[in-house]
Amino acid sequence: MENTPQPKTTSAFYVQSIASFGLSLTATVAGIVYLPVGAWIRAFLAVGLLYVVTSAFTLAKCVRDAQEAGSVVRRVDQARVDKLLAEHDPYRVAG
Repeated sequence: MENTPQPKTTSAFYVQSIASFGLSLTATVAGIVYLPVGAWIRAFLAVGLLYVVTSAFTLAKCVRDAQEAGSVVRRVDQARVDKLLAEHDPYRVAG
């Protein structure tokens, strides 16, 4: 069974992700504020933006939880295989 190490994320990746999220959110909010339409349309777009942001965070959490659950299952399976291999004696006579 192949044991592949999980890649480590760097602090630069976190900073880039936070900056990208902040910039895109700021630009979209500014676009909604300066859009030449009525207040009701702006409010609708703002609620839509809020819904997209919260659903993106929820999706990211679900993907992370599924990945963590999969890694736990792989570790348990690997521990079982290691135990079986440690207990196996090929020279033992069945009897």
